[in-house]
Amino acid sequence: MIGLSNSARLAYIPDMTEKLHIIGGGMAGSEAAWQAANLGVPVVLHEMRPDVGTFAHQTGNLAEMVCSNSFRSDDSESNAVGLLHWEMRAANGLIMTTADKHSLPAGGALAVDRDEFAAEVTARIAEHPLITVEYGEITSLPDDGHWIIATGPLTSGNLATAIQGETGTDALAFFDAIAPIVYFDSIDLDKAWFQSRYDKGDTEEQRKAYLNCPMTKEQYEAFIDALLAADKAEFKEGETAGYFDGCLPIEVMAERGRETLRFGPMKPVGLTNEHKPDEKSYAVVQLRRDNALGTLYNIVGFQTKMKYGAQTDVLRQIPGLEGAKFARLGGIHRNTFLNSPTLLDDQMRMKSKPNLRFAGQITGVEGYVESAAMGLLAGRMAAAEILGGKLDTPPNTTAMGALITHISGGADAKTFQPMNVNFGLFPEVDAKTGRRNRATRYKAYTDRAKADFTTWMENQG
Repeated sequence: MIGLSNSARLAYIPDMTEKLHIIGGGMAGSEAAWQAANLGVPVVLHEMRPDVGTFAHQTGNLAEMVCSNSFRSDDSESNAVGLLHWEMRAANGLIMTTADKHSLPAGGALAVDRDEFAAEVTARIAEHPLITVEYGEITSLPDDGHWIIATGPLTSGNLATAIQGETGTDALAFFDAIAPIVYFDSIDLDKAWFQSRYDKGDTEEQRKAYLNCPMTKEQYEAFIDALLAADKAEFKEGETAGYFDGCLPIEVMAERGRETLRFGPMKPVGLTNEHKPDEKSYAVVQLRRDNALGTLYNIVGFQTKMKYGAQTDVLRQIPGLEGAKFARLGGIHRNTFLNSPTLLDDQMRMKSKPNLRFAGQITGVEGYVESAAMGLLAGRMAAAEILGGKLDTPPNTTAMGALITHISGGADAKTFQPMNVNFGLFPEVDAKTGRRNRATRYKAYTDRAKADFTTWMENQG
C-alpha cells in the first residue's frame, strides 16, 4: 500500500466499502481509475457520454482524442514531454502503454490511431474487476466520500455552475480549436510527398511519416488572403476570446502577421520536394496519419474557427488538396479551467472541500499527456488516502512534480494560464551545467528527473 510505513501496512486493514468516485472518463479520469484500482481500491467511474454529448466528441468511448492524435515528442533525453512519457511508463500508466500499442509513424513524435486507442482504453477499464463505469451526468459537487473531478475543458454546464458556486469566482476560460481530417485517397500524390522534417526517424516508415503539400510564394500569399477574408465563427455576446498559445487557430496566427504561419505550422525547412527537388518551397502544409489503416490524415497545426463552407474553399487552395474530402472539419469550442494555485493544495484537493480532488486539463495543465499525468497522481493520492496513508508529491525536479508544483502554487494566480510541461517549470540545474549548450543542459534535466522519479517510485513501497 502506497504512502504507509511497513508497520502500518501490517496493522491497517482497509475498509473496502470505501470507494473512489471519478467524474469524467477522459485521459485523466481513465488514468486515475486505473492507478487507484491497481492499488486495490474499488472505483466508480462516472462518464456523461454518450447520454450527454459535447461539441468535440464523436463517440461514447473513454479517453477519446478530439484535438489531435499526437502525444508530441517521445524523446526522453532532451524534451520535457518525452520525459513525462518516460515517467508515466515507469508508473505503469494505462494511457502510455495503450498509446505505445496503437502508435503510428510520426517521426520523433508519438502519434496513435485515435479510434483503436480509445476502444482499447475503454475495454481495459471495463474489464478491470475493481472498476465500475456508470453513465450519466453528475450535476452537483458531492459533500462526502472520495471524489476526483476530471471532467476536462468541456465540463458540463450544470457541473461547471456548481464548481463556480463553490469557488466563488468565475472559472477562467479560453477557446480551443480542432484541426480538419482529410481522406487519404482524396490527396493528390503527384503534388504531395512523404517525408518527416529533416528525415527524422529510425526507420523508413518514421522518416516518411508526414505528407507534405508545397506552396510557392504566390500560392502562399493567395492562401493568406483567403484565410483572412473567410467567414469565422462568432462568439456569443459577452464572451471574450483568449487562446492557449500552443493551439492557436491558423487565422489568428495569420492576423498576427502574414509570415507567422511560415515560421509555424507551414515552415518549409528540413523538407525536399521529391517531385521538384531543385525547387525550394516557400511554405509547406504537413499532414499526419490519423489511423492505422492510413485512410485518414489530419492537417498538422491547422486548428481553425472558420465556418464549414469557408474551410473547404480555403483548404482546397492548398496544392495537393484541391480535391480533398473531409472526414471532419475543424471547429472551436470554449474550454474552462480552475485557478488552481488559489483553489487546490499539493494533494490536488479543493481547499474548501478536501473530499474533492481535481485532475486533468481542468486544473490548468495543457495537453493529453499532461492531463493523464495529473490523473495518475490524483488516482494514486486518493488511493493512498483511502488506504490510510499519504502519497507525497513527486520531487519538483521531475516532470510530474514540476507540473503539480506549478498548478498548486508555483504559478502566479493573477496570470495563471494553461501550461504544457516544459523545462522552465523545473529547478535550474547546477550553474556549471547551465553554461553548457542546450542539448547538454536538457540532458542534465532529464538525467536528474529520471533518478529522482525512480527514487520516488521506490519509496512508495
